Amino acid sequence: MSILAVVWDVDDTLFDYTTADREGMRSYLAAEGLLEGYGTAEQALALWREVTDQQWARFSAGGITFEDQRRDRVRVFLGRPELTDAEADDWFRRYLGHYEAAWSLFPDVLPVLDALAASHRHAVLSNSSIHVQDRKLRVLGVHDRFETILCAAELGVAKPEAGAFLAACDALELDPHQVAYVGDHPEIDGRGAADAGLLSVWIDRYGGAATVELPSGRHRIASLAELPAILGADTRFGAQSTFG
Repeated sequence: MSILAVVWDVDDTLFDYTTADREGMRSYLAAEGLLEGYGTAEQALALWREVTDQQWARFSAGGITFEDQRRDRVRVFLGRPELTDAEADDWFRRYLGHYEAAWSLFPDVLPVLDALAASHRHAVLSNSSIHVQDRKLRVLGVHDRFETILCAAELGVAKPEAGAFLAACDALELDPHQVAYVGDHPEIDGRGAADAGLLSVWIDRYGGAATVELPSGRHRIASLAELPAILGADTRFGAQSTFG
């Protein structure tokens, strides 16, 4: 049966989260006079990324709330466990101003959304919260491209659990085999979508995991320009995937 809809991850799939986070934190630490406390900017950014990954894993596993993972990121990064919730929230709020100033879509996003607008329905499934992703998609100018936006914080289930992907299919009133999922993480997105019965498309923009073996039925692409060919879309956009 044909693929009728595409469900999208947001961060590092549509939105260049890694660049925005890196540049936003670099700008924020410089403005706050905190860079010298971490040796080099690169060391500070590496620590921020490590702490973010750790706290995000706790949130995804259901151990803490979305707000608490933010607060704990601040406490661990600063080495100040005594910070109150209000103090951690205030620190994170100031960081967000710098982070949001660096927001941008990847350059291949609008062309592929345009190319698939007439042939496929579109939705979002993110492991973040609707408060964050709804606003982000509006600021980036693509909110109206999606029929529905689902997030783990509100669903109560996160990728790679099948329930998250199936919730997106249910929202579209489609069977999993009628839906493709596009995301940047080979396990959370790629394996999770495939295990739930969706067409799994992993976008590996930087080729950093080129040695990962993909089971049958899962696709890896280097650019969203390759997506229409995988979907069999009747467009003049895109090229055959070089990964298969």
